[in-house]
Amino acid sequence: MPQPNIIAIDGPAASGKTTIGVILAKDLGYICLDTGIMYRAVTQAALDSEIPIEDESAVTALAETIRIDVLPPSVQDTRAFDVVVDGKDVTWQIRSPEVNKYVSPVSAYKGVRAAMTLQQRRIGQNGKIVMLGRDIGSVVLPDADLKIYLDASVEERARRRYKELCERGMPVSFEEILESLKIRDLIDSTRAFAPLTIPENAHVIDTDDLSIDEVVQKIKEIMDHV
Repeated sequence: MPQPNIIAIDGPAASGKTTIGVILAKDLGYICLDTGIMYRAVTQAALDSEIPIEDESAVTALAETIRIDVLPPSVQDTRAFDVVVDGKDVTWQIRSPEVNKYVSPVSAYKGVRAAMTLQQRRIGQNGKIVMLGRDIGSVVLPDADLKIYLDASVEERARRRYKELCERGMPVSFEEILESLKIRDLIDSTRAFAPLTIPENAHVIDTDDLSIDEVVQKIKEIMDHV
């Protein structure tokens, strides 16, 4: 069977979307776009500009003018790609606890999502892409050839994020991350515009007890039968 031209991978924070998506895209020779970094980049830019996160109109205006580039990795420090905002490398800054704290409110703003969705659709329609997010299969690319929803318990997701940040040398606590993810799940799944949901016709994979390679293999098995 021909390979799906557009693959959408959705799921909650720290469910493994980026790791799995990058590997899958590399294996297929596709582009991988983690749309979550776009909302993180807007959040980081707002914090850097001292724009109050609760000021929806100001944050939206920023999102409409900001230039976000996702480029091949320029540094060999385990990053999958560079995230550049207006010429500044913010790849690891956007993973900070402060950004974690505010990214859900920012990504819930309708104007911000509209601005990011336009860019995501333009990129996605070029095809040969694995696009990652929380509303890709449901809102951004509802006609994607293959839809995957990765899930995992909040405790397992907190453990993964804690390990990632510790490896980056960031001073964080497991309890802080766990609570942050619980709050984020609530905001993401209950927001009025483009909430986190399992897209229609999506294949759901629970990653709690699966290795990275096992998840990738499961997706490839699904592809063989699409």
